[in-house]
Amino acid sequence: MLRYIFALMFAVATLLPQTVSAQDQASATTPLIAEQQKALDTLTRKADGLEKQIDLDREDDAKLVEIRLGLEDVSREALHSALTFRPRLAEINARLEQLGAPPADGQPAEPDIVKNERSELAAEKAQINGVLAAAQNLSLRSSGIIDRIALMRSELFRSLLTKRYQLTDALSGEVISDANQEFRNFVSSLSSWISFAFKFKFQAVVVATFLALIAAAVLLIGGRRLFGRLIEADPAADEPSYLSRLSVAFWSTLLPTAAMGVFFAATYFFFNSSNVLRGDIGVFLSAAMLILTTVFLVNRLANAALAPGLPNWRLIPVESGSARWLVHLATAMAVVVGISNFLSVVNEQMGSPLSLTIARSFIATIIVGVILILIGLVKPFRTHEGVWRPWPAWLRYSAFLLGGFTIGAALFGYIGLALFVSQQVVVTGTILITAYIGFLSAKAIGEEGGFGGSSAGRWLTSNANIEESTLDQFGLAVSVALNLLIVVVFLPLILLMWGFQPGDIQTWGYKLATGLSIGSVTISFTGILSGLVVFAIGYFLTRWFQGWLDGSVMARGKVDAGVRNSIRLAVGYAGVAVAALVGISAAGIDLSNLALVAGALSLGIGFGLQNVVSNFVSGLILLAERPFKVGDWIVAGDVSGTVRKISVRATEIETFQRQSVILPNSNLINGAVGNWTHRNKLGRVEIKVGVAYGSDVKRVHELLLEIARSHPMVLKNPEPFVQFTNFGTAALEFEVRIYLADILNGGGVQNDIRFAILDAFNREGIEIPSTPRAVVEMPKLEPWPGDDDKMEVEHAERERLKAEAEQKALKSRRKPRKPDPN
Repeated sequence: MLRYIFALMFAVATLLPQTVSAQDQASATTPLIAEQQKALDTLTRKADGLEKQIDLDREDDAKLVEIRLGLEDVSREALHSALTFRPRLAEINARLEQLGAPPADGQPAEPDIVKNERSELAAEKAQINGVLAAAQNLSLRSSGIIDRIALMRSELFRSLLTKRYQLTDALSGEVISDANQEFRNFVSSLSSWISFAFKFKFQAVVVATFLALIAAAVLLIGGRRLFGRLIEADPAADEPSYLSRLSVAFWSTLLPTAAMGVFFAATYFFFNSSNVLRGDIGVFLSAAMLILTTVFLVNRLANAALAPGLPNWRLIPVESGSARWLVHLATAMAVVVGISNFLSVVNEQMGSPLSLTIARSFIATIIVGVILILIGLVKPFRTHEGVWRPWPAWLRYSAFLLGGFTIGAALFGYIGLALFVSQQVVVTGTILITAYIGFLSAKAIGEEGGFGGSSAGRWLTSNANIEESTLDQFGLAVSVALNLLIVVVFLPLILLMWGFQPGDIQTWGYKLATGLSIGSVTISFTGILSGLVVFAIGYFLTRWFQGWLDGSVMARGKVDAGVRNSIRLAVGYAGVAVAALVGISAAGIDLSNLALVAGALSLGIGFGLQNVVSNFVSGLILLAERPFKVGDWIVAGDVSGTVRKISVRATEIETFQRQSVILPNSNLINGAVGNWTHRNKLGRVEIKVGVAYGSDVKRVHELLLEIARSHPMVLKNPEPFVQFTNFGTAALEFEVRIYLADILNGGGVQNDIRFAILDAFNREGIEIPSTPRAVVEMPKLEPWPGDDDKMEVEHAERERLKAEAEQKALKSRRKPRKPDPN
């Protein structure tokens, strides 16, 4: 009995530490679950508060955007909370797989420690799944509320454009008194702030303004020094190029406007940091700064495009008087819209009556419509006969249509629609025209010879000695960068003018940065850019390391040129491959997903890429075994020359005629290749010569051997050798065999020895016979007549003469001879 008690105690003592360790493991994961559950509770309360706030701010588009951004943060944090359980879930699943399934009925029972561990892991997994479900539900709920906000904003924008107001209340006499009262309140508020600023914040105001001026001056002066003639038109230029006119119009508009924007932004920032601004004054000041910047932009663009004082720099070929009128009309339209927007901010801050807002918008839209009609009525062109011509029909009727639509919408009470159209005509039109000029400038710079013809290109050509092809490539890069800059700068401005909020742009930017999901594929532009940057860095580091290894390490170590080339190529291929793999990983592409692509490539290799793979493997074998190297003189079939480059696909051989022959590596592996300089450059050359029968062959042998030994480049060991090779049909044949330290010098040495042989044989009277050649004289044939008609006429004439001669002979035979009278 005691024996059984001791055995039981021993078993309990053995199992107790394992059970405690399992319980400790379960308790160690509990704080993580509790922490994430607490975080989800906080996010849930935040989502509840944001959902309640929707009903309070349903008429404020900007507040709805803020609520949507808050809900997107809730959704992201909920998903992040769920991701924190991924490592622990992986551990639990791996351990459960190790433990296996519980025994079925009828099978032996498993140990209690295994059963307890499995139950604890299953309980912990269930808790984690519960938290994951809560996080997923919260994310789905947030997405549903975000969709609801999108519908509310769409309805709000639609109602803003389609809402009709009664003009009778807006045009009553109370509007004037309300406007007078609001003007006095505005002046009182502004004067009180000015008094406060001068009394208590004068030094801060001066310092802030000075710092803002410095920031604007740095941008403007730096831009002028950097771009030079691209900012201001040269009055002395008679016929500036189209690219120069575009560049001046674009940069003379963009840079001063950017400098003014920087000045206003810095002023507001420093005023706000120094506690100079109060709530309403800050709103007024920011609105006034934005409106002044817009008016300045419109005026600069109109002057740059129309150039009233510089006809040669005018982008639109209008008359000078018409150009001035158009500049004044465009500026006046921008001023009217700007004042209307500023008064809208004042009305909102001071709680003005709705009638005052309607009256202000009605007057502004009517004026803008009239200005548009006046622009359409301008006759900017004049013929050679002095007749004024209007705008093209499509442009003229477009101006009439926009102006008439704005006036008509305002008269029928659709003030919101009329105001929206007038703002888009001024602001969006200005932005689009500026962007269009920028795109035209970028296109002109990217064309062949475009950048080289610009002032910057001429400066680079004269100071940096850059070739024309390099300038074209640089101009193409500048064109692409300029296009991207225009899109990044002007696209958000257009979106803001069309009713989108900064939060919308922020959300789109975040989606572009984190990735767009198309089905099961996620495309991240930031990831792709990061991958390209990483690959570029790895590529340039590889090239730098190649140059350093070849030029500093191996060159100082007197490493053979062929070995240096092989090592350099191997390092280059390995570095580029590593850079590509790291770049792909940095781009967020899972390399395991390339298994399908690899399978497809293997199928393609089996059919269409056999030669490519064969050449690639052959190139690797050549680089590893090195049967020849760069600089060797090889003979491969009919090709003989010097190896210039060995790559993984083909080998470049330069013949002695300076012809580059590209041989596939598989031909060099599978065929016989002769290498004159494989282990060393030692080699033998032969010079054949024949002497006439009857010559002293021993003297000939002595002369030839003496000539070979006397040449300074002929080796003494192995020594030269002269062989009497044959009794030829016309001469006694000898062969001079000499060894050279560098076989590449064989041609020059053979030339020298042949000259020496001729001199020696002439001096000794030894004849070098030549084989006589039989001279065969070819009979001279009459040329074939080229004119068949002429030949036929001549033949007919000969036949006629022949016939006449025969007739005369016949007559002479028929006449009897008269007797001689004597």
